[in-house]
Amino acid sequence: MRKQTGLLWGGLALLYGVFFYWYTPLGGPLSEQEIAAYLTQMQARGAEPEAVDRLRRFLEADTGDDFVMMNVIELRETPAAVAGVLPGESSAEVLGRYMDFMWPALLRRACHPVILGQAAADALDVWGIDGAGRWSQAAFMRYRSRRDLLEIAGDPAFQGPHEYKIAAMTRTIAFPADPWYHLGDPRLLLALLLGLVGLLIERFTGRA
Repeated sequence: MRKQTGLLWGGLALLYGVFFYWYTPLGGPLSEQEIAAYLTQMQARGAEPEAVDRLRRFLEADTGDDFVMMNVIELRETPAAVAGVLPGESSAEVLGRYMDFMWPALLRRACHPVILGQAAADALDVWGIDGAGRWSQAAFMRYRSRRDLLEIAGDPAFQGPHEYKIAAMTRTIAFPADPWYHLGDPRLLLALLLGLVGLLIERFTGRA
């Protein structure tokens, strides 16, 4: 019985350890060499100096921890005519094709949405910003690290699907937050779930 209990809890601990290793950023903050390489890559793709400078400040402030990117999006009434957009497609469908690339790239790196939602009404409180009252949807995306974000954006396969994003959106704001806090960390939830599973297995096998 003790051997079975040890195997049970050892297996659950191993399962949790694998998840924790995959989900937790362990690479530390970006090095100066990494930052320089990412900025050079961005400049080579023709980014504006202001965009490169914004990225530099974001990377130099790296904590090595995860962060959340808060996005608000306004979709076009009809998508822009770019290669691959089919006649009659809606902007939401075109954006979905962009996400067909993004979902596998995100999930491989333990990046996932924390909040996804469609706009229920125009913005109820806007001040200091002109023309920011109407949006189509919002998404708060958790990234395991800045390194993961840049690996996704730097993938050559990303450039084609990114055109669908541009075709679908009239405008967007993407704002990173770090540190950030929420009550539903999957590492905590999984630990509680596995603990419950272990206790239930012990209880019912003990009765057999």
